[in-house]
Amino acid sequence: MPEQADDCVLADYPLHDLIACHECDLLMRRADLVEEQKACCPRCGYELVVHRSNMVRRALALVLTALLLYVPANFLPIMELNLLGQTTQDTVWTGVVGLYQTGMGSVAVLVFLCSMLIPLVKLLCQLVVLLCIRFRKGREIGMQIYRLYHHLREWGMLEVYLMGILVSIVKLIDLADLHLGVGLACFIALLLSQVWLEVTMSSHQVWDELDSEGGAHASH
Repeated sequence: MPEQADDCVLADYPLHDLIACHECDLLMRRADLVEEQKACCPRCGYELVVHRSNMVRRALALVLTALLLYVPANFLPIMELNLLGQTTQDTVWTGVVGLYQTGMGSVAVLVFLCSMLIPLVKLLCQLVVLLCIRFRKGREIGMQIYRLYHHLREWGMLEVYLMGILVSIVKLIDLADLHLGVGLACFIALLLSQVWLEVTMSSHQVWDELDSEGGAHASH
């Protein structure tokens, strides 16, 4: 747990030795952590810092897995619908195209951005950041890309799209002959990989790795 101190005492510490709670804004001294330890706010209990072992290698494995799943998740059939002798196969991409062709261009663009483009850009940003840490090169570029990644986090909505798919399945299952495709399994695996990746890439640990002087997380 980080050490809480009076303001006059905290003023004696350099900026990169201090940390503020994201929830209650309590300012305190950063704790020295070893692998698999975490520090929580003494006031509200919010998890401040976690130091994961082999973070870079584990995160690289997850981001590469997610990138491999991206194409089948978006372009392989999610479901096959047989209604009155007509069979259609739906994918994420055909859903975007269908929205555009029916005159809902703005909705199609929004779905394309939130379910396809931004999740891909987020994965590529994470990959570049991890490679910068792994090979200890281009750390300034890595910091800029990691900042961009944080701005994009709220726009990646794979879980919302998945909920829409599940609702559609529930509504259509009694109306037609419905078969789930491999694309749905890949989409769920992609979502789980991204969630696991978010948990594995400890934010403060990434900032510390990108800035050898330890000051990047202070700016964040």
